[in-house]
Amino acid sequence: MPWLNGRLISAEAARIDPADRGFTLGDGLFETIRVRDGAAVWLDRHLARLAEGRAVLGIPARFDDTVLAGACAAVIAAEGIGAGALRLTVSRGAGPRGVLPPATPTPTVLVAGHAGLPPQGPVALVVARGTCRNQASPLSRVKSLNYLDAVLARREAAERGADDAVMLNTAGRVAETSIANLFARIDGAWVTPAVGEGALPGIMRAEVMTRLGAVERPIAVAELQRADALLLTNALSIRAVGRLEDRALPAGTETAAGVRRELGLPD
Repeated sequence: MPWLNGRLISAEAARIDPADRGFTLGDGLFETIRVRDGAAVWLDRHLARLAEGRAVLGIPARFDDTVLAGACAAVIAAEGIGAGALRLTVSRGAGPRGVLPPATPTPTVLVAGHAGLPPQGPVALVVARGTCRNQASPLSRVKSLNYLDAVLARREAAERGADDAVMLNTAGRVAETSIANLFARIDGAWVTPAVGEGALPGIMRAEVMTRLGAVERPIAVAELQRADALLLTNALSIRAVGRLEDRALPAGTETAAGVRRELGLPD
């Protein structure tokens, strides 16, 4: 049972205005939040990142953090979610035709729950050739509803027999994958692309950086291709890369499992 604009409502009765700018223009943000033992994990950090994204886009707060936290708890209880995910979506709301936002928008706020988690096993990875991340855009730092570059990269990965695709930035360096931040062990040291390289400032990324002692720096494709281990992280998973293009990478599996254990995130 989702929570929409202040109340729990059945999925069948939930209605988004056809003029909602989240639908017509992708004008909004979202957060994917892990649920563990019936509670939202790192919710305060997700709400802080949401507020930062709203500031970038100029979307006012319709509800404060206390209300949003209550909405998340209500959805978890209504759906009976022990382990799974929440999706918190905020759009600018309905508006007239055209790109210019309304002067006084009324945002649409939706919290939906999903039981179960994605697989935690190794990932087959390719480097996307058809699209890239624009590290110069402020949108590379927020969880925008417009995910079309990631959609194109994920389609390309599927067409090439892989689970995900590395997205390069406009300079041809590694940014992240279509759905995850990336860590590489190169010459014995863990490194990860900086936010300025086009990496999303991930909640799980920050935790894993601390535990691995990873350093932020630019990563060239040639360096990525000689890494002996790769990890992918997002709010719902920490996964090893088992294959990059045609090269097997078995070394990261135990590291991924170990970091999950340290964070109390069972497989």
